[in-house]
Amino acid sequence: MIRKRSLMRRTAVVAAAGAAALVLAACGGSGGDDGSAGHGGHAATAPSSAPSSSASASASASQGQHNAADVAFAKGIIPHHRQAVEMADLAPGRARSAEVKKLAADIKKAQDPEIRTLSGWLTSWGEDVPAEGAMDHSTHDMSGMGGMGGMMTAEEMTGLENASGKAFDTAFTELMIKHHEGAVEMARTEQADGAHGPARKMAGEIIDSQSAEIEQMNALLGKD
Repeated sequence: MIRKRSLMRRTAVVAAAGAAALVLAACGGSGGDDGSAGHGGHAATAPSSAPSSSASASASASQGQHNAADVAFAKGIIPHHRQAVEMADLAPGRARSAEVKKLAADIKKAQDPEIRTLSGWLTSWGEDVPAEGAMDHSTHDMSGMGGMGGMMTAEEMTGLENASGKAFDTAFTELMIKHHEGAVEMARTEQADGAHGPARKMAGEIIDSQSAEIEQMNALLGKD
């Protein structure tokens, strides 16, 4: 009887130890699963966020890629556009032709937003935006951009300010044709040499819109 009891006790102890081992193993397994799920969660997040980060970094690098031609284009077109807008601002009080007034309004409407966009690019590239009133191209590096780019001289601007009626219409149209031709030439240079996609796209839009306006102004000059 004593031996039987001792055997039963030993069996119970072994069974209890076995059960405890099973519980510990289960807990360990569960903890391992939780841990691996947690790390797995991080691991799953890391791969998915890493490509996304690197994709956005790469997209941003691609959008930000620019070269000296892009900088020269922006620094040249900003004062060029500002002068065109200044010329257009003279039309409402001086022009006689409704067509000239409308053309001036269209020029201002198209070029004001482009000035803002170009200024934003220069700022993002760490470049200086040409100062307001800097109309003289001698203050800018216009090499490769068609020299003066059709910019008006101070004397031409004064003459336009002093003109009115038909004389203003003729002077405005002739000077703006020359001005537009300069912008188109600068835009063609940007398309050929620039690296910044959005700047090259803007250059294409300038070529299309200003070439159409040159045709329109040539037609206006042919009218009495």
